[in-house]
Amino acid sequence: MATPEHTPDGRYIVVDGRRWRATDPAIPDERREELTRILMAWRREVRRTRDTPAESETRAMVQAAKIALGERGTPWWEQSDEERRARWSADLPTPPDRE
Repeated sequence: MATPEHTPDGRYIVVDGRRWRATDPAIPDERREELTRILMAWRREVRRTRDTPAESETRAMVQAAKIALGERGTPWWEQSDEERRARWSADLPTPPDRE
């Protein structure tokens, strides 16, 4: 997968001319990969639960994963190093295994 274009300050990626907040670059690679796997699993779960009572809960978990990655919530560049570590270190539940 190609690396997306970043703004000069590194705070945003640019996709099809639209800016999106970039993942916090200070997150250790192993943790970033784990958080990304969790995010993608919750996104699949949102698709599975669409139009059911569980959809809002699964969307909340997507939000939590995006916050942990620094892509939502308080911008990572406005947080102290301690706040950033606490954000990405927080425990995030994973969706139930589906076969």
